[in-house]
Amino acid sequence: MRTITLSVCCLSLGVTSPGWAQGLSPQWEELTAADFVSALGASAGTCALPLGILEKHGPSGPLGTDLLVVRHVATLAAREEYTVIFPPYFVGQIAEARHQPGTIAYSSRLQLDMLQETVAEMARNGCRKVILINGHGGNNSLVTYFGQTQLDSPRDYVVYAVNVYEADLPEAARPSRPGVDGHAGEDEISNVMASRPDLAHPERAGTESGADQDRLTLPDGAYTAIWWYAKFPNHYGGDASGATAARGEAATNAMARRLAEEILAIKQDDVGPRLQREFFERSAQPTSPKKQD
Repeated sequence: MRTITLSVCCLSLGVTSPGWAQGLSPQWEELTAADFVSALGASAGTCALPLGILEKHGPSGPLGTDLLVVRHVATLAAREEYTVIFPPYFVGQIAEARHQPGTIAYSSRLQLDMLQETVAEMARNGCRKVILINGHGGNNSLVTYFGQTQLDSPRDYVVYAVNVYEADLPEAARPSRPGVDGHAGEDEISNVMASRPDLAHPERAGTESGADQDRLTLPDGAYTAIWWYAKFPNHYGGDASGATAARGEAATNAMARRLAEEILAIKQDDVGPRLQREFFERSAQPTSPKKQD
């Protein structure tokens, strides 16, 4: 979900952002209190909250695959377009993997409350624009709904949301053959190998089946929460045996390039904050005469 339409320019990896050049880490937890204030200035009050999860990633990937990848991409993007990156965050939606070891599945109430409290605390510390960077498919609906709840009451900050997997990928990031990508498949494990090859085990890919079991048939448009378990009871889709660091590097670099463009566009956005203020003013007295735009 994006709260507004943004125009982005083209960037190329390799350009060091001013904040990074000043010796400021983009990682919130690594900054001193004084440096944090400087970092806010360098980021124009724009802060990022990468959203991951703790869940099984087939036989080949670490439990924190989504968290590791989204933070790696955010850090690469911050080299070009500096932003302050919130510490590792894994309070998200993963009820469908509760049957697998190592999964941390918080209640839906806590997911929303924790995200709201975290965003509010970021804003209290000077983050005027908070970017939710989603790196976990199970969070898609959660992030969209959370974005809409930001209109519940007046706020002096704006929440934006982007998805790291929306980038156009180059040929080097394409699958080795059809059918290998999916949850914990060749694509995801390659992405892990780009930054933490020590945590990826593509040689174990064949120890479990990543095939779609197709155990539930419903008409188009019908939904039930058990759909994922019906298809992939091993919480594994595809085949990670062909994963490579080279493919992961090509993919994560492309994602970082796209994310850097989005961060820049959000920094430059002055329409969204203005319209949000206008909305809250008008919603407080919706029957009062107002000049229409």
